[in-house]
Amino acid sequence: MLKAQIKRLPHNADLPLPTYMSEHAAGLDLYAAVSQELIIGPGDWKLVPTGLALALPPGYEAQVRPRSGLALKQGISVLNTPGTVDADYRGEVGVILMNHSKNDLVVKRGDRIAQMIINKIERIEFEEVTELSDTERGAGGFGHTGVSHGKN
Repeated sequence: MLKAQIKRLPHNADLPLPTYMSEHAAGLDLYAAVSQELIIGPGDWKLVPTGLALALPPGYEAQVRPRSGLALKQGISVLNTPGTVDADYRGEVGVILMNHSKNDLVVKRGDRIAQMIINKIERIEFEEVTELSDTERGAGGFGHTGVSHGKN
């Protein structure tokens, strides 16, 4: 089990720490540390505080991702999906919620607003070359395989 430090900021004192909601859940739920209801109108987005700061071990990141229930039932997503919390960042973790629905989203204190997943990160060193090796795919991208089994 990986260990990391977490700090509650004053506006998180009464909220749960990030929580796995089931035995095999990959993501920890994050809670809104708003002092009053926050309204996000249709097509709008706002930074929602969590009241938490992290100290992740070097070589790890936290990814902040949407909750599938909010996405399906209310049209809510995380704008910069996935948002990255770097191992050397010590500020408050915030969630940029985006309202894709036609209705106002009312965020209340303690609402589960996103999930956070901890990932191991590999560092890479690039070697500049004038040519890349060939593959069957080559430079095909942006839908080059089509949308159905028959490549329509």
